[in-house]
Amino acid sequence: MTNTRFSPDFFPSVTRAAAITLALSAVLVAPVQAQGLRPSNPLRLPDLSGTRAPAQGGAQRQADFIVAVVNSEPITNSEVRLKLIRTEQQIAQQGTALPPRSELVPQILERMISDKAQLQLARASGIRIDENTIENAIQTVANQNQITVEQLRSRLKTDGIDYTQFRSEVRDELLVGRLRQRELESRITVTEQEIDQFLRDQEGGGAAAELSSVALNLGEILVAVPENATPDQVAALQAKAQQVLDRARAGGDFATLAAEFSASSTRATGGQMGLRTADRYPTLFVEATKNLQTGGLAGPVRSGAGFHILKVIEKRQGGMPGTTVTQTHARHILLRLSPKLTEAAAVEKLAEFKKRIQAGADFAALARENSEDGSAKEGGDLGWVSPGVFVPEFEKVMNGLALNQVSDPLVSRFGVHLVQVLERRETQLSQRDQREIARGVLREKKQGDAYALWAQEVRGRAYVEYREPPQ
Repeated sequence: MTNTRFSPDFFPSVTRAAAITLALSAVLVAPVQAQGLRPSNPLRLPDLSGTRAPAQGGAQRQADFIVAVVNSEPITNSEVRLKLIRTEQQIAQQGTALPPRSELVPQILERMISDKAQLQLARASGIRIDENTIENAIQTVANQNQITVEQLRSRLKTDGIDYTQFRSEVRDELLVGRLRQRELESRITVTEQEIDQFLRDQEGGGAAAELSSVALNLGEILVAVPENATPDQVAALQAKAQQVLDRARAGGDFATLAAEFSASSTRATGGQMGLRTADRYPTLFVEATKNLQTGGLAGPVRSGAGFHILKVIEKRQGGMPGTTVTQTHARHILLRLSPKLTEAAAVEKLAEFKKRIQAGADFAALARENSEDGSAKEGGDLGWVSPGVFVPEFEKVMNGLALNQVSDPLVSRFGVHLVQVLERRETQLSQRDQREIARGVLREKKQGDAYALWAQEVRGRAYVEYREPPQ
């Protein structure tokens, strides 16, 4: 997951809220596994930055009315207009030519319908988000922007965004993210036979093994095709995908185009799928981009989910872990941020702990008494771990420590840590470890299409009544 930091002075008044929401999309995460350090998928971008409409004269003000109903919940003309304003601001900020509103408005409305259907399903599913989870997510947004929560509230107010609304959007985003995680978990199946074939390919030095030596970060825009689409519908959607590709080739910003047009979950990160070895991408994507240099574009590429436009964001030599890896045995103390514990206070507290440890205090005892992590009862012991297990910001600091060295307080997406490396060793991955790595690679390759198909199904089950066209 890309972890972008925004300087507090980076964004002018018009773009400030947009930058905050981009940070939100990068750091809001579903519940994580043991130790609270393993990465999880980012959630979609909440629609927060377009909530301030430009000043309008009385003669220009449009009366509000319902443009569509999704399972009895309305989407109003004012909501569509505000979303349109946000989208046009994003496009303008990138210096890209604005598409005609006659083309843009229907696409915005369809995306709003799909998003509302997913949120309704999440609410009906019984998933609950507790208050601490919301507060922690908001704190993380502030951390990623290098500001306090109070400064975040002030900036939202400056941009005309009500804090209560912002908080509600965070809750909704977490709800949908948890539902999506649960639904996709049950849909993606990796068979033992697929794992066997993957490992055979690696050992045999075939095409799959060659792909593991190349690392790619691809950008993706998905124009979804419904499962039962008619030939005319397919042709129209292919033409739409070609138009998006043409705009990208003409210099249009890929991230903005992804936000406008993509039906993929990657739209929240500007379409970027993340740096990974080529064998962790769908074969279709690799074949389409194998002869492209960085910045190259390909498509439209047809898959079961629809038409994809692809961009090579980064290409370099890389590789999956070999059978021998360097494992690290570390321990940590975690203080989770809350309204009662600010980042500054947590850093100060852990800095004091570090001084005490250097003076002879027992790290494990401090962890048992103070750490807010599942490892606390073990004195903060995280056990032996292979590369890639923990989130990058934690692992980077851990890997830079000498044996028995205690880090300075480290801020991650989960709070503030004090880390100590106890041992390192070179070890052969067990057969079980190799199979688990293979399983993870194969699951990731299947995830994009699974999300797109799920989103289509949710949209297809929704009762949608179109009223008056948006104005």
